[in-house]
Amino acid sequence: MGRTLLSALLALSLSTGLSHAASPWTGGDDLPTNPLACDATPAKAEPKPYDGGQPSKAPDRKGKTLNVVDVPKLVGIGYFNATSKGIADAAKEMGTMKAKTDGPSKANIDDQITLIDNYITSGVDGILFAANDPVAISPVLKKALRAGINVVGYDANSEPSARQWFVNQAEFNGIAKTMVDSMAAGIGEEGAFAIVTSTFTTPNQARWIAEMAAYQQKCHPKMKWLETVEAQEDNILSFNQSNTLINKYGDELKGIFGMTSVATPAAADAVTQAKKCGQVTVVGLATPNAMKPYVSSGCVKSVVLWNPVDLGYAAAYVLRAVADGTLQPGATSVKAGKLGDLKVINGSEILLGSPTVFNKDNINNFDF
Repeated sequence: MGRTLLSALLALSLSTGLSHAASPWTGGDDLPTNPLACDATPAKAEPKPYDGGQPSKAPDRKGKTLNVVDVPKLVGIGYFNATSKGIADAAKEMGTMKAKTDGPSKANIDDQITLIDNYITSGVDGILFAANDPVAISPVLKKALRAGINVVGYDANSEPSARQWFVNQAEFNGIAKTMVDSMAAGIGEEGAFAIVTSTFTTPNQARWIAEMAAYQQKCHPKMKWLETVEAQEDNILSFNQSNTLINKYGDELKGIFGMTSVATPAAADAVTQAKKCGQVTVVGLATPNAMKPYVSSGCVKSVVLWNPVDLGYAAAYVLRAVADGTLQPGATSVKAGKLGDLKVINGSEILLGSPTVFNKDNINNFDF
């Protein structure tokens, strides 16, 4: 289904009814959705064959020390500092991996591609990545596979054939349900909301938003979807975009979703400075440390996230298992150190687990 047709259908189904919205729908992808049940009924897992790639003529790396580079979307923000720590912790624990993190200073796909290409040339055994664009990054990752390099993604996927495995922090429809239900609890069944995301091509966020649209239509059909705006995972731009939404929609805006660990605290800050706490609900994905001031003040009731330290840790163990040959196509689980056995889903994905909801009762128990 093309984006134009999808946009038209979603515009009708979401019933925005807002003549001043800049666009009736932006931010989701065109892939099929699988919204969960409106109650707590779990989804049925459908078996799917392995759809990942394979390196060409990879040398025997079993038990040998691996030289690994981690290339996240960007460096210098709390979320990827945490994933980098998890990778470093796993490497130290294993004793057979030397890992370094080297990412762009901004969430720029061209810079990310250049970095990966340089490491292919210089020679590494393994590449860990979190993609800024699933399609654009795939050719350079396929080049890495052709060079015999083991490739594992985490946080934000590429095309499946461009990497061997992807460590998924939580299933997309599970995140969607948690987020939309939390927003509905805050703004009611007929409240209006907007979204601040990174970019419309960032793969994990586009997936979450598409699943959120499907779940919202199914389970909270009277909620109004105002607009989705990009903020490039930049703190100042995220604040400005949130502030613009507050000013643009006035009292009509009842909630803001933050789709990144940068956008959510920035949205909370914008709501706080606008003196809209209690009037505009902020729901989003963010690290506990960034959200503690807003949760403690009562301006934000809850924050949704997984443990990004565990995500990086799991990705490193998956790469080790791939290099050792203990994780093969068709596997149903993989051992990931202290995390135990992680389940294989969707053919070539490893599931970290269910998201955590941080609130006033538990947020101070976490430090990342």
